[in-house]
Parts: sequence; C-alpha cells; structure tokens
Amino acid sequence: MTSEMEFECLFVSRDPAVYKVIGGVLRDLSISISICLSSTKATAVLDKGSTDLVVIDWDSQESAELVHEIWQRTKSKKPTVLAVSATDCALPGVHVVLKKPVTLEASKASLKTAYHRMLVDHRRHARYALMAPVIGTDQDGRTVSMTILDIGDGGVGIITREPLTVGDVLSFRLRLADTPRSILLHVRILWTREGRRYGCEFLRIPPVDLIILHDWLKAKQRVKKPLAEL
Repeated sequence: MTSEMEFECLFVSRDPAVYKVIGGVLRDLSISISICLSSTKATAVLDKGSTDLVVIDWDSQESAELVHEIWQRTKSKKPTVLAVSATDCALPGVHVVLKKPVTLEASKASLKTAYHRMLVDHRRHARYALMAPVIGTDQDGRTVSMTILDIGDGGVGIITREPLTVGDVLSFRLRLADTPRSILLHVRILWTREGRRYGCEFLRIPPVDLIILHDWLKAKQRVKKPLAEL
C-alpha cells in the first residue's frame, strides 16, 4: 500500500491490449500500478512486501512459477492474485480468474471481487495504536494490569509486567475513542516477545460490543476511495 493509502497492483503482462482495458479499471479503483513484462522481474517487486494485488496475464509454466514464488516468498500478508487466462483449467494459488478475451464489463466484475477481497484482508491485518491502560482478569481470576498497545479485526497487542504464557485467557473492558461505551473482550495469548509484549486473538465478544468494534475499525480505515462506483 502506498503512502496515500492506495492499494498497489503488480501487473505482469507483455500485451498492451490487456493492460489498456484492465489498467483503466484499476485506475478507477484508485489502485496504483507497477508494470513488469516478465515474471523474473516481478519477484523483485514482490520482495518489497507492499503489493496488495498481482494481475498475471497467464502464460502457462512461467506464470505458475510466479504464483508459486508469491506463496513462498511472502511470509505474512499474501497479495490477492488475479489471472487473465484463456484456459478453463483450474489455476492453483489464484483467487480470481478473468477469462479471455478481456472485456470491460468482465474486467470490472473480476476486479470488484478482487478489490473486496483486498479490503477484507487489509482489515484483518491492519493494527491501530491505542496505548490504553486496562485492568483485566485471567482464567484463574487473577487481576492483570496491562496496556493495550494496538487493536485490529483479529485481536490486540498488550504489554504488562505480569508473567503470562501462550494460551492464557484474559478478559477486560476497553473504551475506544468516540464510542458510546466500553466493550468487553475475551482474548487468548498467541505469542510473546521480549519486554513482556504479547499478541492476543479474540475468543469472544458480545454481539453488541462486536458491532461497536467493527464500526470503530471501519471508521479508522483510510484506504483511498475508488474514483468510480463499484
């Protein structure tokens, strides 16, 4: 994602006609584009780790090898992969297939699917800094004083002086800015870092509190809006 919070697309194709159609739709979606004529050069762009979407003008073995590289080289957040293909065969590792011959309407439909997938993926991985002190309890009823460092769609990061281990369950109430009330969160520790920092996943959130959390996260999203309606 760029500094302007635009999604970034790596476009791999030697065909200017394919780019002419798809490139226009990408620009309408406010997606920045990097063009590579070969899969070999594309791997260098992928190593930067900022690619959100890869559009591949499918070329049998070379394209299959690039998809394999995508899944091997990107460690955490995986880009969405869209293949432009004339084949009816399944394409392992590809999320969306745009059939040839490429048309404007088909391109819009396929990229709309890819765009929504990127939004969901961005929301799942995005973390928003908080630095909010809270008092919680663990599974044994022990009081735990901690600070919530950040929060996202899947969990929170915390720091505390209390000794905790992977698998511990914590419950606490958290007040997010500009929300009507505090929300109740039940989380489980997934990993630890030096300095008693912990990463936690959500276990349970009451339905009303979950709505408050999702609305707050949605309001925090700063992805650049499409120029055209989806």
